[in-house]
Amino acid sequence: MEKITEFKYRISRSYKPGMKVEGIIYADQTLIPAIEKDKALEQVANVAFLPGIVRYSLAMPDIHWGYGFPIGGVAATDIDAGGVVSPGGVGFDINCGIRLVRTDLSQNEIISKLSRLADTLYNLVPAGVGSKGKVKASGKDEKKLIIQGADWAVQRGMGVESDLECCEEQGALPGADPDAISERAYLRGRAQSGTLGSGNHFLEVQVIDQVYEPEIASRLGLEKGNITLMIHSGSRGFGYQVCDDYLKTMVRCLAKYDIQVPDRQLACAPVNSPEAQQYLSAMNGAANYAWCNRQVLMHLARKSFAKVFNTSWQNLGLDLIYDVSHNIAKIEKHNLDGKEKNLCVHRKGATRAFGPGNPAIPVRYRDIGQPVIIPGDMGTASYLLLGTKQAEEETWGSTCHGAGRVKSRHEALRTVDFDDLMQKMTAKGIQVRAAGKRTVVEEAPSAYKDIDAVVNVVHRAGISRRICRMRPLAVVKG
Repeated sequence: MEKITEFKYRISRSYKPGMKVEGIIYADQTLIPAIEKDKALEQVANVAFLPGIVRYSLAMPDIHWGYGFPIGGVAATDIDAGGVVSPGGVGFDINCGIRLVRTDLSQNEIISKLSRLADTLYNLVPAGVGSKGKVKASGKDEKKLIIQGADWAVQRGMGVESDLECCEEQGALPGADPDAISERAYLRGRAQSGTLGSGNHFLEVQVIDQVYEPEIASRLGLEKGNITLMIHSGSRGFGYQVCDDYLKTMVRCLAKYDIQVPDRQLACAPVNSPEAQQYLSAMNGAANYAWCNRQVLMHLARKSFAKVFNTSWQNLGLDLIYDVSHNIAKIEKHNLDGKEKNLCVHRKGATRAFGPGNPAIPVRYRDIGQPVIIPGDMGTASYLLLGTKQAEEETWGSTCHGAGRVKSRHEALRTVDFDDLMQKMTAKGIQVRAAGKRTVVEEAPSAYKDIDAVVNVVHRAGISRRICRMRPLAVVKG
């Protein structure tokens, strides 16, 4: 890598014959040593082989090794120039994403009830591998869910219309085709709507401990000392199966369309091909499943707060700030060499970060930019930021999505002691509820990069701007 600015590094096209564009990594000198230990940089170079890729193969400071694309990878392909879509640029957990909910509660008001709230959230929100939700949809209703996304839940009393306004794509991508999805995917998803899942998914009660732009934060209803709620989940087994099904199709497309890539995990097809169109229709359906899932999870969390505080969630001010996806491929209009072009933008472990004035942003945020939610690990902080015009110019309107792993789950299990970790969490005043010890150990703070350092890079590089920071008080994990 070659350092080109304080926060940007470059992999030259000469590194590998066949690279169509350079690789650009957003990082600083404190993060580079950990990044260089990982295979993800090789994946940045491999993504640069994709047909139709334009400008750069990008990586955010939370970059680490993933399937095909690195997690933290961003790439756009020009559809008119034979640009492709690659399931490896989306990942198995399609539309894994984050939503942030504000409250009118202060830390002083919640602290005496924190343990009961953590218990109630854990009891009401199904979590863990194989967890089953109380929301049942089958047959025609399941297909309606795939098309309607978050609105499916709202129509059934699990939310309000204003929730949809505060979701990326209003909680549903158009073009979802229930017939493009396998029966196996439907079977896997049938009992999992409204479940948290395992791995790095979580539900977290937080307190705002730093405010960087008080005027903007106040406009969003956020002040230092206020309680927030963060929900991180995705499309569960449904999305996993959709990805798995179409990876097999895409591998066959490599020979059919004479596509040369250095890694079969980058299997892809031209966006205009029948195979790609079918994948996008199925992927959109899985994305909509995920938005519905997070809507149901928020509904269950609101019920938990209402139960503990013996009032309605509306009286507690549990209003959705925003919901963002960070595993998705979307057809978006962007400026390319002075012309507006339809590009297929892959964000794999990366968050959309559109700047002020973009029509894709809800009207209430259009003059300030899209809210960007960046979670840390369960022992440190999370951030709310805003997207920028510079991000639209440099990164197709993208920024990081979290801290990024520095230890594999296997290494975390080998090096982290559960009892010691729990003592440290208790010493920090953080309540933890989890379905098992394994997930807690796998997601230990020591398995992740320093979230403050990661967010500092995207903030100082100008691709998103910090608004406030939240630290955890109670964490529910699968």
